[in-house]
Amino acid sequence: MTMLMKNNFFFMGKDELLNNPLTALYFKTIDVPVNRQSKMSSYRAFKTAGERLKEGMSLIIFPEGKIGDEYPPLLHPFKNGPFKLAISLKIPILPVSIVNNWEILWDDGKRYGSKPGKCDIIIHEPVYTENLSEKDEENLKNNVFEIVHSALNYKIYKDS
Repeated sequence: MTMLMKNNFFFMGKDELLNNPLTALYFKTIDVPVNRQSKMSSYRAFKTAGERLKEGMSLIIFPEGKIGDEYPPLLHPFKNGPFKLAISLKIPILPVSIVNNWEILWDDGKRYGSKPGKCDIIIHEPVYTENLSEKDEENLKNNVFEIVHSALNYKIYKDS
């Protein structure tokens, strides 16, 4: 993801990433950690992300919010926060499907291993939000989910 970005960006991710010395460095300085069990943490992360977006930075977020235990993986339902933020700030969403990352590195690599390789990444057309209101949040979330999911299914079934 970092190689795709042309301007300043930051990640929003689970605060457990603070436990890893490598990711903690970034999440303490650049990125926005969020404790999904805490409404206060979620609110602070939402506000911080909004401020940075208003400054012209781009937010990279994985809206499914988790990696399940299924192997091969399933795309889990998206959380509402990113879509609420996009609508409130009237900023577009750029859906991205990372098609085969799970074949190269499954989660931390301990259970199923990892191997060298290239990830297939599909960058979809932007989804614009300037004409949307709060009542459109669920439809926006479902639309973006379908865009990302359809590309994953196409790649998996095509190669089978």
